[in-house]
Amino acid sequence: MRKIVGWGTMALTIFLASCKEESSKTILLSPNGQNEIQFILTENATPSYRVRHGENMVIDTSTMGFSFKDQPPLQQGLAVSNIRTSQVDETWEMPWGEQREVRNHFNEMVVSLEETKAPGRKMNIHFKAYDDGVAFRYEFLEQQDRDSITIMDEHTAFQLTGDHTTWWIPGDWDLYEHLYNTSKVSEIDARSKQNHPDLATTYIPENAVNTPVTLRTDNGLHLVLHEANLTDYAGMTLKVDNENLTLTSELVGSDRLGHKVKKSLPAKTPWRTLQIAERAGDLIESRLVENLNEPNVLGDVSWFTPMKYVGIWWEMHLGLSTWDLEGTQDMNTFATLGKEQTSSVHGATTENTKKYIDFAAENGFGGVLVEGWNTGWDHWIGFEDREGVFDFVTPYADYDLEEVNRYAKEKGVEIIMHHETSAAPRTYEQQMEAAYALMQKYGMHSVKSGYVGPIIPKGEYHHGQWMVNHYRKAVETAAKYQVAVNAHEPIKATGLRRTYPNIISREGLRGQEFNAWATDGGNPPEHLPIVAFTRMLSGPIDFTPGVFEMDLPSKPNNQINTTLAQQLALYVVIYGPVQMAADLPENYEGHPALQFIRDVGVDWEQTKVLDGAVGDFVTIARKERDTGNWFVGSITDENPREIRLDFDFLEADKTYRAVLYKDAPDAHYKENPEAISIERFIIKKGDSQTVQLAPGGGFAMSLLVE
Repeated sequence: MRKIVGWGTMALTIFLASCKEESSKTILLSPNGQNEIQFILTENATPSYRVRHGENMVIDTSTMGFSFKDQPPLQQGLAVSNIRTSQVDETWEMPWGEQREVRNHFNEMVVSLEETKAPGRKMNIHFKAYDDGVAFRYEFLEQQDRDSITIMDEHTAFQLTGDHTTWWIPGDWDLYEHLYNTSKVSEIDARSKQNHPDLATTYIPENAVNTPVTLRTDNGLHLVLHEANLTDYAGMTLKVDNENLTLTSELVGSDRLGHKVKKSLPAKTPWRTLQIAERAGDLIESRLVENLNEPNVLGDVSWFTPMKYVGIWWEMHLGLSTWDLEGTQDMNTFATLGKEQTSSVHGATTENTKKYIDFAAENGFGGVLVEGWNTGWDHWIGFEDREGVFDFVTPYADYDLEEVNRYAKEKGVEIIMHHETSAAPRTYEQQMEAAYALMQKYGMHSVKSGYVGPIIPKGEYHHGQWMVNHYRKAVETAAKYQVAVNAHEPIKATGLRRTYPNIISREGLRGQEFNAWATDGGNPPEHLPIVAFTRMLSGPIDFTPGVFEMDLPSKPNNQINTTLAQQLALYVVIYGPVQMAADLPENYEGHPALQFIRDVGVDWEQTKVLDGAVGDFVTIARKERDTGNWFVGSITDENPREIRLDFDFLEADKTYRAVLYKDAPDAHYKENPEAISIERFIIKKGDSQTVQLAPGGGFAMSLLVE
């Protein structure tokens, strides 16, 4: 259903202000009237804006503008030439996702600006006001005698109205794998996070934060700053002015090309987004970012099926096998980090892969990921000359690609391809067509790609415009061969999965593998209760949950800092349409908790966040598509917690067989992480249940329709 109320000229009121600060302003309200964005043209003709939520000013007067190469800045001396408004109310369907139907309901205003003096450049600013937030983007119109623009800086400011509590990672131009920090805005010190010993590469040139960044005001209002539809543009970090409590766009640049962005005219920027929620859980339920992207351009993508998978991956992180054939390089983690090699046994053999295929088939899992199958792993990380190292169609001698795929097909399982580029995207682009054609030949529809290390050519960064365009090329090329992409070391998610539904998941955070080898003790218990309200707001995550052996015998200095019950809960809490059962098959054998991973869905009819507080805990219920079954997951930080479940979300005319996997009374993420209790009972709408969560714990519940 799509309903559009037509454009109108000057349909909103423009108020002429008598004060010197403002010459004019215009106001756009969200459909429910709660969110308000004001466009302001100040006395010196500088475009600015404000945002209110109810009676609260959440963004005070904030300026907008750009600096360019070879032409003056576009910041002052502008006049409004036109204002158009419209309203859109439509519903679209996710081919897979957290919910089936998404309502896209907003009021829109387009402000046309023109310089009052030569050269008379023109720019439109598009504003959208939703009930769950606001967004705006810039549109540069054609210019006389110029067919492109080169942006040196974007000056979009976000003037905060208080020293809010903030959950942030540094504005690293190369990766998002930092632990989240909790501090006031005035205390953010991003550059102190440079050169982390467990990270392959970092570059943090400013005291800036990456997005999405989540803030909570003193009166409990939640704000999230991010961007949507990042297309042919540099990723945006937010530079922090600790004293004035201002965040300002700081685009990722290119040292090699000497600019931030170059675009042909006419051109649009990504949307700058602000989610607003009185309840923390509403941030997770919001689809603002996806709504700001264009509709599906691929059409039918039923060739991709959301699935659970296993694979040859965790054993390498545990040091039990290697990615490379000879074990000549420390593939246990990264050679550059000086870790000790503990195995010379190649993991990706035909025999070993068949073992995982058998396990997947026996337990109803759809896929098997195989890392280390192709040549090049003996000469990649830590080497400057990584161009041409990986071959994406040639397997190692002990991996029979044809036989593995034949056997998988016989068992009803799909092989998930793996492409580690070693951050040499030009090599990958040269082989893309052949690599995806090979996948199509064998009926492989999903690829996990990786970009570990500093980008080649030197002077480019993972999150700059050049790499943004590379990631898009990979997705578009993959779609031609009916391949879905799960990118690791990616560019951030900005809702483009609506336009390209073959963007199925990505890493883009500090993942499970850090528990196996990080020198700082792994991910602390607060990590995932923060991730649910920060990174997960941008899109699906490939976190690889489901580890059952918490003490990691092959890694005496490392452990998983959750309980077993929390590992189960992550299948519901941390959303992704492909979910790995990450542990070794032998650690699942005979374990009753494996049944939850067998049962839990990966594709949802609807999602309800029952309760939560950023960094403390979260409880989420999701209804599986087609079956009507519900699954509930809850996780906590290092604090024990009592969770009350009210089952008002269930259908009134049904009863459900409930299986509750919860922390045993003596469970503790450090002292007794594998202690779990399993209870069975009947549940119906209106019932309630109280569950105790251990420190670092959680619970998972399946509610299967009777």
